[in-house]
Amino acid sequence: MKRENLLLQERHAYILAQLNTEGRVIAATLAQELNVTEDTLRRDLRDLAAAGLCQKVYGGAVRMPNAPESGTLVQRMERQQSDKSRLAAAAVTLIAPGSTLFLDAGSSNLAIACALPEVPLTVLTNAPSIAAQLLEKPHIDLIMIGGRIKQSLGGSVGSTALREVELIHPDLYFVGACGVDLDAGVTAVDYEEAEFKRRLSAHSKATAVVATASKIGAVASYRVLPISQLTHLIVEAETSEAAAEAYAAAGTRLLRAGA
Repeated sequence: MKRENLLLQERHAYILAQLNTEGRVIAATLAQELNVTEDTLRRDLRDLAAAGLCQKVYGGAVRMPNAPESGTLVQRMERQQSDKSRLAAAAVTLIAPGSTLFLDAGSSNLAIACALPEVPLTVLTNAPSIAAQLLEKPHIDLIMIGGRIKQSLGGSVGSTALREVELIHPDLYFVGACGVDLDAGVTAVDYEEAEFKRRLSAHSKATAVVATASKIGAVASYRVLPISQLTHLIVEAETSEAAAEAYAAAGTRLLRAGA
Protein backbone atom coordinates (compact mmCIF):
# COMPACT_ATOMS: atom_id res chain seq x y z
CA MET A 1 0.00 0.00 0.00
CA LYS A 2 1.44 3.36 -1.08
CA ARG A 3 1.72 6.24 1.39
CA GLU A 4 2.08 9.43 -0.64
CA ASN A 5 2.92 13.06 0.16
CA LEU A 6 4.26 12.41 3.64
CA LEU A 7 6.25 15.18 5.28
CA LEU A 8 9.89 14.57 6.17
CA GLN A 9 9.16 13.88 9.84
CA GLU A 10 6.29 11.57 8.87
CA ARG A 11 8.55 9.61 6.50
CA HIS A 12 11.16 9.24 9.22
CA ALA A 13 8.54 8.05 11.71
CA TYR A 14 7.22 5.51 9.20
CA ILE A 15 10.72 4.23 8.41
CA LEU A 16 11.49 3.82 12.12
CA ALA A 17 8.22 1.98 12.64
CA GLN A 18 9.15 -0.45 9.83
CA LEU A 19 12.60 -0.95 11.33
CA ASN A 20 11.12 -1.69 14.74
CA THR A 21 8.67 -4.19 13.24
CA GLU A 22 10.79 -5.91 10.58
CA GLY A 23 14.32 -5.23 11.82
CA ARG A 24 15.37 -3.92 8.41
CA VAL A 25 14.18 -1.89 5.41
CA ILE A 26 15.10 -2.12 1.72
CA ALA A 27 15.62 1.29 0.12
CA ALA A 28 14.15 0.47 -3.31
CA THR A 29 11.02 -1.13 -1.88
CA LEU A 30 10.44 1.63 0.65
CA ALA A 31 10.95 4.34 -1.97
CA GLN A 32 8.14 2.84 -4.04
CA GLU A 33 5.91 2.49 -1.02
CA LEU A 34 6.42 6.13 -0.01
CA ASN A 35 6.34 7.36 -3.63
CA VAL A 36 9.73 9.11 -3.39
CA THR A 37 12.97 8.66 -5.33
CA GLU A 38 15.60 6.25 -4.08
CA ASP A 39 17.96 9.23 -3.62
CA THR A 40 15.42 10.84 -1.27
CA LEU A 41 14.98 7.61 0.64
CA ARG A 42 18.74 7.11 0.97
CA ARG A 43 19.06 10.65 2.37
CA ASP A 44 16.36 9.80 4.91
CA LEU A 45 18.30 6.70 5.94
CA ARG A 46 21.55 8.68 6.20
CA ASP A 47 19.82 11.24 8.43
CA LEU A 48 18.43 8.52 10.69
CA ALA A 49 21.79 6.74 10.83
CA ALA A 50 23.60 9.99 11.71
CA ALA A 51 21.13 10.46 14.56
CA GLY A 52 21.95 6.96 15.83
CA LEU A 53 18.47 5.62 15.07
CA CYS A 54 19.45 2.93 12.58
CA GLN A 55 22.48 1.38 10.93
CA LYS A 56 22.75 1.99 7.20
CA VAL A 57 23.80 -1.02 5.14
CA TYR A 58 24.11 -1.67 1.43
CA GLY A 59 20.66 -1.40 -0.13
CA GLY A 60 18.84 -0.18 2.97
CA ALA A 61 19.14 -0.09 6.76
CA VAL A 62 18.85 -2.32 9.80
CA ARG A 63 17.69 -1.70 13.33
CA MET A 64 20.47 -0.47 15.60
CA PRO A 65 22.14 -3.26 17.57
CA ASN A 66 21.47 -3.23 21.30
CA ALA A 67 25.06 -2.32 22.15
CA PRO A 68 27.42 -0.41 19.83
CA GLU A 69 31.04 -1.50 19.53
CA SER A 70 32.93 -0.02 22.46
CA GLY A 71 35.84 -0.66 24.77
CA THR A 72 39.58 -0.47 24.23
CA LEU A 73 41.28 -1.26 20.94
CA VAL A 74 42.36 -4.69 22.20
CA GLN A 75 38.82 -5.44 23.45
CA ARG A 76 37.37 -4.52 20.06
CA MET A 77 39.94 -6.75 18.39
CA GLU A 78 38.57 -9.71 20.36
CA ARG A 79 35.20 -9.30 18.61
CA GLN A 80 34.98 -10.82 15.11
CA GLN A 81 38.61 -11.86 15.59
CA SER A 82 38.62 -14.57 12.91
CA ASP A 83 36.97 -12.25 10.37
CA LYS A 84 39.49 -9.49 11.05
CA SER A 85 42.40 -11.94 10.85
CA ARG A 86 41.24 -13.13 7.40
CA LEU A 87 40.85 -9.54 6.22
CA ALA A 88 44.30 -8.67 7.58
CA ALA A 89 45.86 -11.62 5.70
CA ALA A 90 44.43 -10.16 2.47
CA ALA A 91 45.47 -6.61 3.36
CA VAL A 92 49.15 -7.42 3.87
CA THR A 93 49.41 -8.68 0.28
CA LEU A 94 49.31 -4.99 -0.70
CA ILE A 95 52.50 -4.23 1.24
CA ALA A 96 55.81 -4.04 -0.63
CA PRO A 97 59.10 -4.83 1.17
CA GLY A 98 60.90 -1.64 2.21
CA SER A 99 57.76 0.51 2.06
CA THR A 100 56.44 2.96 4.63
CA LEU A 101 53.01 2.23 6.14
CA PHE A 102 50.71 4.14 8.44
CA LEU A 103 48.45 1.97 10.60
CA ASP A 104 45.61 4.08 11.96
CA ALA A 105 43.99 3.32 15.33
CA GLY A 106 41.43 0.56 14.84
CA SER A 107 40.89 -3.09 15.69
CA SER A 108 41.16 -4.21 12.05
CA ASN A 109 44.50 -2.40 11.78
CA LEU A 110 45.69 -4.07 14.97
CA ALA A 111 45.00 -7.35 13.16
CA ILE A 112 47.14 -6.09 10.25
CA ALA A 113 49.97 -5.30 12.67
CA CYS A 114 49.82 -8.92 13.87
CA ALA A 115 49.91 -10.20 10.27
CA LEU A 116 52.74 -8.06 8.85
CA PRO A 117 55.26 -10.07 6.81
CA GLU A 118 58.82 -10.50 8.05
CA VAL A 119 60.32 -8.05 5.57
CA PRO A 120 61.95 -4.66 6.19
CA LEU A 121 59.25 -2.03 6.71
CA THR A 122 58.81 1.39 8.25
CA VAL A 123 55.54 1.55 10.18
CA LEU A 124 54.03 4.70 11.64
CA THR A 125 51.04 4.62 13.95
CA ASN A 126 49.07 6.86 16.30
CA ALA A 127 47.89 3.87 18.36
CA PRO A 128 49.92 2.64 21.39
CA SER A 129 48.32 -0.83 21.18
CA ILE A 130 49.53 -1.21 17.60
CA ALA A 131 52.99 0.11 18.49
CA ALA A 132 53.23 -2.39 21.37
CA GLN A 133 52.38 -5.23 18.98
CA LEU A 134 55.27 -4.20 16.71
CA LEU A 135 57.95 -3.71 19.37
CA GLU A 136 59.09 -7.34 19.11
CA LYS A 137 59.52 -7.23 15.33
CA PRO A 138 63.18 -6.29 14.67
CA HIS A 139 62.67 -5.94 10.91
CA ILE A 140 60.26 -3.02 11.47
CA ASP A 141 61.40 0.56 11.95
CA LEU A 142 58.62 1.82 14.23
CA ILE A 143 57.61 5.50 14.54
CA MET A 144 54.93 6.76 16.93
CA ILE A 145 52.77 9.77 16.11
CA GLY A 146 52.29 11.44 19.47
CA GLY A 147 50.23 13.75 21.60
CA ARG A 148 47.37 13.09 23.96
CA ILE A 149 45.71 9.70 23.54
CA LYS A 150 41.96 9.81 23.03
CA GLN A 151 41.01 6.68 24.95
CA SER A 152 37.67 6.13 23.18
CA LEU A 153 39.57 5.92 19.88
CA GLY A 154 42.74 4.22 21.08
CA GLY A 155 45.01 6.78 19.41
CA SER A 156 46.24 10.35 19.07
CA VAL A 157 44.30 12.63 16.72
CA GLY A 158 44.81 16.12 18.23
CA SER A 159 46.93 19.13 17.27
CA THR A 160 50.30 17.47 17.99
CA ALA A 161 49.43 14.48 15.81
CA LEU A 162 48.19 16.77 13.03
CA ARG A 163 51.48 18.73 13.06
CA GLU A 164 53.49 15.53 12.78
CA VAL A 165 51.34 14.30 9.89
CA GLU A 166 52.53 17.30 7.85
CA LEU A 167 56.07 15.83 7.88
CA ILE A 168 55.27 12.35 6.52
CA HIS A 169 54.26 10.81 3.17
CA PRO A 170 53.48 7.10 3.65
CA ASP A 171 53.40 4.74 0.69
CA LEU A 172 50.23 3.12 2.06
CA TYR A 173 47.80 4.33 4.72
CA PHE A 174 45.36 1.89 6.33
CA VAL A 175 42.44 4.02 7.52
CA GLY A 176 40.45 2.90 10.55
CA ALA A 177 36.86 3.34 9.30
CA CYS A 178 33.57 3.26 11.19
CA GLY A 179 31.51 3.07 8.01
CA VAL A 180 32.05 2.59 4.26
CA ASP A 181 29.11 3.67 2.10
CA LEU A 182 28.78 4.31 -1.65
CA ASP A 183 27.14 7.70 -1.14
CA ALA A 184 28.65 8.88 2.15
CA GLY A 185 32.12 7.43 1.55
CA VAL A 186 34.45 6.50 4.41
CA THR A 187 33.16 7.94 7.69
CA ALA A 188 34.20 8.27 11.34
CA VAL A 189 32.35 8.82 14.62
CA ASP A 190 34.59 11.60 15.95
CA TYR A 191 35.12 15.09 14.45
CA GLU A 192 38.83 15.38 15.30
CA GLU A 193 39.42 11.80 14.21
CA ALA A 194 37.85 12.48 10.79
CA GLU A 195 40.04 15.57 10.29
CA PHE A 196 43.17 13.59 11.21
CA LYS A 197 42.27 10.84 8.75
CA ARG A 198 41.51 13.34 5.95
CA ARG A 199 44.85 15.08 6.45
CA LEU A 200 46.78 11.82 6.53
CA SER A 201 45.03 10.47 3.45
CA ALA A 202 45.99 13.64 1.55
CA HIS A 203 49.65 13.02 2.48
CA SER A 204 49.66 9.32 1.52
CA LYS A 205 50.45 7.79 -1.86
CA ALA A 206 47.70 5.17 -1.44
CA THR A 207 44.85 4.71 1.02
CA ALA A 208 43.22 1.42 2.02
CA VAL A 209 40.33 0.37 4.26
CA VAL A 210 39.66 -3.05 5.76
CA ALA A 211 35.89 -3.40 6.22
CA THR A 212 34.01 -6.13 8.06
CA ALA A 213 30.49 -6.85 6.80
CA SER A 214 28.94 -4.64 9.49
CA LYS A 215 30.81 -1.59 8.14
CA ILE A 216 29.78 -1.96 4.49
CA GLY A 217 26.90 0.46 3.90
CA ALA A 218 27.17 1.90 7.42
CA VAL A 219 27.46 5.68 7.85
CA ALA A 220 29.00 7.50 10.82
CA SER A 221 28.66 11.20 11.56
CA TYR A 222 31.79 12.64 9.90
CA ARG A 223 33.07 12.12 6.38
CA VAL A 224 36.70 11.20 5.81
CA LEU A 225 36.84 10.75 2.02
CA PRO A 226 34.67 9.66 -0.92
CA ILE A 227 34.93 6.12 -2.27
CA SER A 228 36.55 7.47 -5.46
CA GLN A 229 39.57 8.60 -3.37
CA LEU A 230 39.97 5.21 -1.70
CA THR A 231 42.72 3.22 -3.44
CA HIS A 232 41.90 -0.21 -1.98
CA LEU A 233 38.89 -1.68 -0.17
CA ILE A 234 39.40 -5.07 1.49
CA VAL A 235 36.12 -6.90 2.18
CA GLU A 236 34.97 -10.31 3.38
CA ALA A 237 34.63 -13.15 0.87
CA GLU A 238 30.87 -13.31 1.48
CA THR A 239 30.29 -9.74 0.27
CA SER A 240 27.57 -9.85 -2.42
CA GLU A 241 28.55 -9.51 -6.08
CA ALA A 242 26.21 -6.53 -6.45
CA ALA A 243 27.88 -4.67 -3.59
CA ALA A 244 31.37 -5.58 -4.79
CA GLU A 245 30.64 -4.37 -8.33
CA ALA A 246 29.10 -1.14 -7.06
CA TYR A 247 32.14 -0.25 -4.96
CA ALA A 248 34.52 -1.15 -7.77
CA ALA A 249 32.51 1.02 -10.17
CA ALA A 250 32.77 3.90 -7.70
CA GLY A 251 36.52 3.95 -8.21
CA THR A 252 38.20 1.74 -5.60
CA ARG A 253 40.16 -1.48 -6.16
CA LEU A 254 38.31 -4.27 -4.40
CA LEU A 255 40.14 -7.11 -2.68
CA ARG A 256 38.24 -10.04 -1.14
CA ALA A 257 39.60 -11.87 1.88
CA GLY A 258 40.48 -15.44 0.91
CA ALA A 259 40.26 -14.69 -2.82
